[in-house]
Amino acid sequence: MIAATSSVDATRELAAAVAELVRPGDVIVLAGDLGAGKTAFAQGFGACLGVEEPITSPTFTLVSQYRGGRLPLYHLDVYRLEALDEVADLGLVELLDEGAVTLIEWGDTIAAALPTDFLEISLTLGDGDDDRVLTFASVGPRWGARRRALATVLGPWLVTDGAEEGTC
Repeated sequence: MIAATSSVDATRELAAAVAELVRPGDVIVLAGDLGAGKTAFAQGFGACLGVEEPITSPTFTLVSQYRGGRLPLYHLDVYRLEALDEVADLGLVELLDEGAVTLIEWGDTIAAALPTDFLEISLTLGDGDDDRVLTFASVGPRWGARRRALATVLGPWLVTDGAEEGTC
């Protein structure tokens, strides 16, 4: 599925719509260039889960934990990891066992270390300054089973369902 937003607020709103569908144990991978909107997505996503504290990029802390909402949220930024071995140091396996939702910025760079089931969202810059294009791809059955629900919540932003491209 491919969706488009034309403002930071719209990207946050889209993320909140996606967050309505998450379940304990879900992993969301955010991919895209610097400035493509990954942290804005995380902010809208967390707000929908009930996170009240500010969500910032965890670039220098690697893992931020947010509790007190509908589900616990782990927000990771693996941009600074230099080797796949460093993923083990993050305790990713333990985080996934806690029934939280895990949102991983730059997660495409550690795909080999991820579980075999996650939703990947690639954010790219659009034509205008605040335009973003978001491509959704499910890896494994969890999000594949929610394809229709995802298409429904993405409706206001949906450009194409991506069926012909093999996404989601």
